[in-house]
Amino acid sequence: MSNEIGSLSEDRVLETSPEKLCDYFVEKYSVDPLVIDESGIQVDYGDAQVDVSHRFEYAVFDRSTPTYVTGTKITFFVPFSGDAELFKCRPSTFSLNPPRGVVRGNELVFVYERTTHDVPNIRSEFDRELQSVKQNLSRIADQVEQFNSTIRTKVSQQIEARREKLLQDRGIIEGLGFPLKRRSQVPTTYASPEVKRRIVPQLPPVSTKPYRPEPTLSIDEYEHILSVISNMVMVMERSPSAFKTMGEEDLRQHFLVQLNGQYEGQATGETFNYEGKTDILIRAEGKNIFIAECKFWTGPAGLSEALDQLLGYASWRDTKTALLIFNREATMSTVLQRIPQAVREHANYKTELDYEPESGFRYVFSHRDDPDRELMLTVLAFDVPG
Repeated sequence: MSNEIGSLSEDRVLETSPEKLCDYFVEKYSVDPLVIDESGIQVDYGDAQVDVSHRFEYAVFDRSTPTYVTGTKITFFVPFSGDAELFKCRPSTFSLNPPRGVVRGNELVFVYERTTHDVPNIRSEFDRELQSVKQNLSRIADQVEQFNSTIRTKVSQQIEARREKLLQDRGIIEGLGFPLKRRSQVPTTYASPEVKRRIVPQLPPVSTKPYRPEPTLSIDEYEHILSVISNMVMVMERSPSAFKTMGEEDLRQHFLVQLNGQYEGQATGETFNYEGKTDILIRAEGKNIFIAECKFWTGPAGLSEALDQLLGYASWRDTKTALLIFNREATMSTVLQRIPQAVREHANYKTELDYEPESGFRYVFSHRDDPDRELMLTVLAFDVPG
């Protein structure tokens, strides 16, 4: 925060209300406390191989090596809101036996493997762990509140110091008696201010009206949009009977519901753009910042046609795109093997980028009508119920 305030331009500091600047930095650098949503807890189960070599109720002759029996794995999914990085922090008041779990997206995941079906014991163990998490988060929340309460004072002091420094600089220049050399203004892109998840706020405008570049989608927001889509597929996987008869349009509508919940109604479906109607479109200030197309897997030729269709919807200004592939017919491993080959054979393919998700790929493509203009394309493949 100090570095950012220290790098603010002279016009920004002297031509903007100090109170609005304070509001901006307080919003940007405040920490969102973690809140557990107990009403949204879900559970799943499946087979698991459980090591019983150290359990004396089993007749194991060699306890020096693992001995596995088929048991049951029960997984609890606990949704939360707030800054997930806080799970890595220890409050000043802490236990020597802190809670342990897995943070996956916006959920806490607790896994229990059992060889018996003792429901009361499993529930009581989960309740104890959840209570430990809540107690820890309560302590963290107290310190988060203390931290947030100090930000405005620190911001105000630093902005005032920056203003004083710049005013003194102006006084030096005026005292030298020479005209000031005019600086050329270099326009830069900015992350769209209308994409209102818990994102970095936009600096308040200065009183003058300089050139305003086109809105672009920051890579963090791009990743968040894709995570919202992926989380919706997890819902489909957990409730397959509810989605097995849905077609492409119905599945797309569920993605739009989730995206509009995050992006305040800026996500639309079947929207005219450039040369056709794209499946998912997110706009800011009346300009497109994200375009996606949804298709069922029909083979490499169908994928190539889908890429042509997506590129036909992308205008020169569109730089963040996605292709969502739903698979109901082939084995998922076959689909994941064929996607990269089909993509590389496309005429607009330029290069492949590193991308971690197991069923996702990321590429750089050239725009259809301008080989020098690049766009980012993420291909996500989902095995949907059928």
